[in-house]
Amino acid sequence: MRVATGVPGFDTLVEGGLLTNRLYIVSGPPGSGKSTFASQFVTKGAIDGQTSLFLSLHETSEELVQDMSRYEFGFDKAVSSGRVKFLNVFDSEAKRLLAPSSRSGGDFPDNVENMTNQIVSFVDSKDIDRLVIDSAMLLEYYFSDDLDDFIKFLTALKRADATTIVISEMTDPTSYSDEHYLAHGVFFMHNYLEEGGMQRGVQIIKMRGTDIDSNIHAARFSDRGLRVDPDQILGE
Repeated sequence: MRVATGVPGFDTLVEGGLLTNRLYIVSGPPGSGKSTFASQFVTKGAIDGQTSLFLSLHETSEELVQDMSRYEFGFDKAVSSGRVKFLNVFDSEAKRLLAPSSRSGGDFPDNVENMTNQIVSFVDSKDIDRLVIDSAMLLEYYFSDDLDDFIKFLTALKRADATTIVISEMTDPTSYSDEHYLAHGVFFMHNYLEEGGMQRGVQIIKMRGTDIDSNIHAARFSDRGLRVDPDQILGE
């Protein structure tokens, strides 16, 4: 079964959508559209009657809603409806909501194993269909004492009963890190300056179980959010 991303034109590149209950990485440099992609993804879930969790390690819901308010794809309505739940990992609300569902007990997040258990347990117990984690870089910083813990965390996410997107800061699409190897799919958001202005594009690096188009396809921001042109290949 596949789910629509909510990003016009993108699903054409991946046989109609993302395979459910898989882990995907959305990578790219700053300003390339990663957060917008993820916001459209959870908004589409809300439109389709699904429940999503946007888990941030650095941003508040107010900040993200304000950032997305320039677009008209309905992120603010999805959040206010309760279909999109937003949690900052380190604030008191996250501690209150996540701690009761822990299999280990204790406050959140007091250790790596407990944090992993709490997030996965919360996703399963609250029937979360779509999960976004922002971002891999901050996760790696949190897990800096033991890389194995970071790998275990991502492996646990793959077992969660949700279609998961992890946002990853990356400037070189040929330089891969652990999350790229572990994920079922990796999507790279290109953003570079060339003669005539800024050029944006989307590239499917890998996606298991799917016949992909790995060309770089033109992308742009509109009043409806990020859009991909499956018929326009950059560099041709």
